[in-house]
Amino acid sequence: MPVLLSDPVFWLAAIPAVLLMGLAKGGFSGLGLLSIPLLCLVMPPVQAAAVMLPILIVQDAVSVWAYRKTFDRRNLMLLLPGCVVGIGLGWYFAARLSDAMVLLAVGIVAAGFVLINWRKQAVLEAAAQLKPSGPLGFFWGTVAGLTSFVAHAGGPPFQVYVLPQRLPPQLYAGTNTMFFAVTNLVKLGPYAALGQFSTGNLTIAGALFPLAILATITGVWLVRRVDANRFYTIVYALTFAVGLKLIWDGAIRLFG
Repeated sequence: MPVLLSDPVFWLAAIPAVLLMGLAKGGFSGLGLLSIPLLCLVMPPVQAAAVMLPILIVQDAVSVWAYRKTFDRRNLMLLLPGCVVGIGLGWYFAARLSDAMVLLAVGIVAAGFVLINWRKQAVLEAAAQLKPSGPLGFFWGTVAGLTSFVAHAGGPPFQVYVLPQRLPPQLYAGTNTMFFAVTNLVKLGPYAALGQFSTGNLTIAGALFPLAILATITGVWLVRRVDANRFYTIVYALTFAVGLKLIWDGAIRLFG
């Protein structure tokens, strides 16, 4: 058994990390970005990402079943080709791109996007009329694939593209679910090629599976009971908070 599983400090970080990711998979996607930083408190970033990927796939199975009839196919068709390209770039640059640079960039995108929409209500109202776009879908899909591969942080790029469309909460949550379910499956091959699936890491992930499933079911239940305006207020607030956290973490690692 890995030493971490007998360490109470590990569980203090791992339990909230998995709970937050489960709620994110259930529909509150901004929460998921907090999981890797929490795990990085008790293990190296590369190991944290490796431990989290099998957990993500188990959670994906639950959320895909819950949203199997509620997702936007057109958005997925526009996002996924770029996502595959982004994962390929992440694989290529895995040994060259620092975690700090990725955290800083993702944080700036997330917080900046929310600030624009909070500061200019007219922009937000206009954004409600935006439609799916091929070029933008490919671009943001690529960014999401890259940041998801490096740090499981594909949420903000996905949100920058999808949130201005103002999809109904369940349709948004279902599209988010399907996009990242495919993304995480595509990531399996490159992660295995990089040797990140050790017996120890898989054992740690397996110990967290029951909690992951429970948290995902809870997230689905909550999304179906929150009205649209409150849902988007929560998602924007979470995205902004996580953006600030990632900016802080990235800056500390780069310049601290």
